[in-house]
Amino acid sequence: MDNRPIGFFDSGLGGLTCIPFLHQKLPNEKIIYYGDTARTPYGSKSIENIRQFSTQIVDYLVSHDVKLIVIACNTVSATCIDLLKERFPEVPILGIIDPMARKIAEIGESKDKFGVIGTKVTISSGVYEDKVKMYNESINIHSLACPALVPLIEEGIINNEIMDLMIKYYIDDFQKKRNINKLVLGCTHYPIIQENIQRLYPDMELLNPSEEVINSVGKMLEEKGMLAEPNDSRNLCYASDLSENFLNMINLFFDNDSVDTDIMKFYD
Repeated sequence: MDNRPIGFFDSGLGGLTCIPFLHQKLPNEKIIYYGDTARTPYGSKSIENIRQFSTQIVDYLVSHDVKLIVIACNTVSATCIDLLKERFPEVPILGIIDPMARKIAEIGESKDKFGVIGTKVTISSGVYEDKVKMYNESINIHSLACPALVPLIEEGIINNEIMDLMIKYYIDDFQKKRNINKLVLGCTHYPIIQENIQRLYPDMELLNPSEEVINSVGKMLEEKGMLAEPNDSRNLCYASDLSENFLNMINLFFDNDSVDTDIMKFYD
């Protein structure tokens, strides 16, 4: 058993979408979360900057003696996971893309047309196509960058006509031309608008990597004998900017008496 916390990080608040699945499947686990809200979105940044920011955050999480780090960000998982594993060999690091790619390969049938939506960096990397083909070459998968969605979500523009119009702007032609019947939410921010997407496209099955990565966390901790026992430790959520929307998301996903929040910046 190991009651040390699990480290999670994302470019902003999107990685918090992993937390409900953690509470459901691994209720004894506590976390330290870092959201780089002042520098979001990463999806339009240079690879060099993304690697610099990610290294700073992982170094910070390691200093808090986490037992595992989850890269709750598709953009970072697509560009930095090998670098981070090499730089920080003392702690297991799990990206969010590989568990989803394995799931696609497992459930996919020849009739399926998978779509992936994500940031510019994630989509241009081709990582989902490459990973899925590693596990199942017969899968048809197509990708689409949706760069305006993350900034809108970070601003709390969610349950309104503006978000619906933006979703339709990106997905309408993509879904029709590619005949997509299963859509991967290839950015951890996107589950926040999952209800919007499902309402607009009721016949399309939505796949959430935030759930799949928690399934992998559970398997890894069990195999290593590192599952937590019931404990009174508190969850910690840090951000480079404690925006109102970030705090609202924390209140949504945590009991108020189980989490502390604070600002942590790596720059002046």
